[in-house]
Amino acid sequence: MFLKRFLTVAALAILGVPLATGARPAQQSPTMTGIDVLEAQNFAPLHGKRVGLITNQTGVDSKGRRTIDVLKSAPDVKLVALFSPEHGIEGRADAKVGDATDSASGLAIYSLYGDTRRPTPAMLTNLDAMVFDIQDAGVRFYTYTTTMAYCMEEAAKAHVAFYVLDRPNPLGGEIIEGPMLDPDKLSFVGYFPMPIRYAMTMGELAQMFNAENKIGADLHVIALQNWKRSEPYSETGVKWISPSPNLRSLTEDYFYPGLEILQAGGVSVGRGTDAPFEIFGAPWIDGDDLAKELSHRRIPGVQFSPTQFTPSQDLYAGLSCGGVLLRLAPHGDLRSMRMGIEIADALHKMYPDKFQIDKILTLLGSQATLDRIKHGDSPSGIVKGWTPDLDKFRDVRAKYLLYR
Repeated sequence: MFLKRFLTVAALAILGVPLATGARPAQQSPTMTGIDVLEAQNFAPLHGKRVGLITNQTGVDSKGRRTIDVLKSAPDVKLVALFSPEHGIEGRADAKVGDATDSASGLAIYSLYGDTRRPTPAMLTNLDAMVFDIQDAGVRFYTYTTTMAYCMEEAAKAHVAFYVLDRPNPLGGEIIEGPMLDPDKLSFVGYFPMPIRYAMTMGELAQMFNAENKIGADLHVIALQNWKRSEPYSETGVKWISPSPNLRSLTEDYFYPGLEILQAGGVSVGRGTDAPFEIFGAPWIDGDDLAKELSHRRIPGVQFSPTQFTPSQDLYAGLSCGGVLLRLAPHGDLRSMRMGIEIADALHKMYPDKFQIDKILTLLGSQATLDRIKHGDSPSGIVKGWTPDLDKFRDVRAKYLLYR
């Protein structure tokens, strides 16, 4: 189905979440990502090294050239192999991915979302360095962070140096939100005990993982230049490239952490429509009633309207779903996890026999938060209850920040 986009540039700019593909004031220098900085250094850190590159479609430089091709032609650098994360080297797959060959470079592509989620010792044979260049989503359960960490672990065991070509966090570098991951719930969608929105770059995360988990990797971060934590992604000059099939815009990325936790409970989050993470619903939801209830709650930064949609794939494929359309409010400060908890609370109260609330635990990652929702505690109270743990996380996180 096709839904009209309701967001305006003005509204998004007020929120610091514009849909621009990288415009910034002319007087400011554009942000240089890690690959751009590496090019400016004439690839000196990699000279004489045989390199394995972990990347996908987001790994491009400021001229739009694939990092694959840039490193393939770099002087005194030998690019030996490629490694792809979930969704594959082109970011199009929504299932397991097999090994392949890159048609342009002729290099082997080892899938880290197929038969294995870690590079094997055989894959690391004859490598001096692994290089990571992937844009993440800024969300704890987005699997690219775990892929990076697993590669760091295996590189450390094989005595292979590890380089992160850093990129801005698309959700910014300041807002930390959501419950901490329970230590007993570590998994591929939760590598490290941290909140759902952690406000760190991949380079900063790599430093934290390496030190706190005692990985022992020979880690090198090629840091960003001309980026500060308060700067929205849309003002960096870095083009937005969808990191996966259903995160097609910055707007969807902002809604993503709050909505994605709901899907396991039996709610479509818009996959199989032209507006994933801007709508959600189910055949058993009355969109008018739910939109009215959520609007009555006056959740900061977001507006709700009833809608009807039929997904073409994924959950409820071919079934008409009553649901809600999300719009960023023209004035407000969106906290996507506050929004997600409010929606979960409303669904649990309005549809207790349909919404399978216990199943949201996998991505929510906090038994205490789930218990409080089920108990009927106020969402605002639940959010305030995260504060002590988030303060402790801030203290840990502060040791690994590269940018101010």
